[in-house]
Amino acid sequence: MNATEMSIAAARAAAEKIATDVLILDVGDIIGITETFVIVSGANTRQVRTICDEIELTLKIEAEISPLRVEGLKDASWVLMDYGLLVVHIFLSETREFYGLERLWADADRIEWEPPERAVS
Repeated sequence: MNATEMSIAAARAAAEKIATDVLILDVGDIIGITETFVIVSGANTRQVRTICDEIELTLKIEAEISPLRVEGLKDASWVLMDYGLLVVHIFLSETREFYGLERLWADADRIEWEPPERAVS
């Protein structure tokens, strides 16, 4: 899998756990140390951890890759998962608003993706 495919898999995994404001940015031409950012929000620390676990499991299965490091799990207001080509940022909503990564990386192209379909009850 390339960075874009891994990013879409991570975004879909986050969406499966009801992450909000899921965004994929192509930052490769801007920073040169990674290709893409996936930025998502969770409503509480428990959900942030659940999203993190789901992304890690999905990428292990689909891309046969594990994170090089995971930072921020202790307080879980901003968890960073570094996969080399891909960096995933999982925020509490208020922490994401405070740091405003979308504003910081406003010049980055957005990568389109489709969330998984939900079963209707």
